[in-house]
Amino acid sequence: MSAQESQEPPESPPGTPDPLEAATQATRSLQGLSTELTARVPQLLEAMRSVGTGLELHSTLDRICETAAELADARYAAIGVVDTEGRGLSDFVTFGIDAETARKIGHRPDGKRGLLGALISHPDTVQLADLTKDPRSAGFPAHHPPMKTFLGVPIRVQGEIFGNLYLAEKNGGGRFNDYDVHMVRVLATEAGIAIGNARLYEAATQRERWIDGSVAVTTALLSGGDADDALTVVAEQARRLADSAAGIVMLPAEEGGMEIVAVSADNPATSLGLVIPAESPVVAKLLRGEPVFVDDAASDPRMVSRLTSQYGPCMMLPLHSGGRVLGALVTPRGRGKRPFSEAERTLATQFASQAALALMMAEAQRDRERLAVFEDRDRIARDLHDLVIQRLFATGLMLEGAQRRSVVPEVVDGVGKAVDELDVTIQEIRTAIFALQQGPAEVPSGLRTRVLREINMAAVPLGFKPSHRFLGPVDTVVGELVGKNLIAALREALSNAFRHAEASRIEVVVDCTVTLAEGRPGVRLEVADDGVGIAEGGRRSGLRNLRRRAESLGGSSSYGPGIGEESTGTTLVWEAPL
Repeated sequence: MSAQESQEPPESPPGTPDPLEAATQATRSLQGLSTELTARVPQLLEAMRSVGTGLELHSTLDRICETAAELADARYAAIGVVDTEGRGLSDFVTFGIDAETARKIGHRPDGKRGLLGALISHPDTVQLADLTKDPRSAGFPAHHPPMKTFLGVPIRVQGEIFGNLYLAEKNGGGRFNDYDVHMVRVLATEAGIAIGNARLYEAATQRERWIDGSVAVTTALLSGGDADDALTVVAEQARRLADSAAGIVMLPAEEGGMEIVAVSADNPATSLGLVIPAESPVVAKLLRGEPVFVDDAASDPRMVSRLTSQYGPCMMLPLHSGGRVLGALVTPRGRGKRPFSEAERTLATQFASQAALALMMAEAQRDRERLAVFEDRDRIARDLHDLVIQRLFATGLMLEGAQRRSVVPEVVDGVGKAVDELDVTIQEIRTAIFALQQGPAEVPSGLRTRVLREINMAAVPLGFKPSHRFLGPVDTVVGELVGKNLIAALREALSNAFRHAEASRIEVVVDCTVTLAEGRPGVRLEVADDGVGIAEGGRRSGLRNLRRRAESLGGSSSYGPGIGEESTGTTLVWEAPL
């Protein structure tokens, strides 16, 4: 290779602008500019550098407004972001209006009328000496600062209209001149590039957060923990990811419609346990596996629940997988909040599908565990029947033979009492065997019988039978919904006593003669033990479940000292109105 050849610059890739040619064009364009415009080029370059800094979308929009106001020497600046349908504004970012003034003005413009609406329909540069005299102007709301001079320039991102950049009230009282228009147009072009980059970054970050949320939900559902806790995780993650006022999980109700079973909100007790009737058009669509998107839940006629009055935009997504609708996920935003974008709707729908798949897998896992429990219970029942009862019966016969041969009255009485105790023990074991062999569908309808069944079932793992007492006609005055939740609370309390309390004595009291707060008649369940009590810093998921069940019915749940010496142990109190 010759020395001359070695000094030639390498060829640029195809389609890459020649730097020398770009510099030549830039020089020619500068030569054609006026002295004033040329003097403002450094300011424009600094403004372009400032706009291109950072990747967070909303801070980018704030920076563009501030930079445009400085560049054109305007008192006020704003960017109206056009919604996906191109009929209004989904966001409105301002500069120059303080927070107190913005609060007094109230709702930001929606871009569906007036001059802002006209700029959405016809995205062209608009330069006005007095916007109040323009026939397209619709006036200002109360407390809005006066504005006359106006400049509007469209912002395009990758060839599509993203929104409009508005400037008002040029300092010094003059109008925006052609130099201002030229500079702001250049800035709007750079703003479009910066907004495009910020949107790509935001979309990637948002997708990453939704994926992380799906992983958290799947882990919670498949961890083998409490099902109510897992559904609460779904609600909490959906609320966080959708930036909504609440996250709600609904499951099909036995009587039809859908029941709210998990809520993540500032006041979850007001909605937990509420059943949305099957006649609701929204429920009908969800049960068919169709998503429902609402712009304003408070005014939409399809929303029949009393809860919707406090919400605005809302996503309702079916949890369906494998052709089954397992429930629904609801994420409402507060009134006046921005609607959900297409990207948010897509990501939320994918999240709901992943949650539904995890729910099905968790349900299959629980079915396998339940089957293993039933098989173990059958084995225990067979062992109790074939071995323990036979041995106790044989022991009773041996004692009766010894009793007949004895001539000492005290021995005869003592052996007789032992035989009677063995008979009682055999009857209790037979009751436990019957309870072990019953399936979930065979649960008796009477509340008293169901309570006794839970106590007898708990006696096997506990090693002793808890005592029980009923006050009032529990079978006739306690309704099915309250009774079902009371049995679930009793089962949870006995399970906690077996797993954590290390108790040797448990007392169960069901009292339907109590009077609750505000003079309401109610039923109270008390489960007291003499165990070790509730450890500081221990898990409280069981207690939270009990409290949620009670609060969903308008009741309460609490705990206090137990029945052991020096009040050791725990007394759990669960109550609900009749």
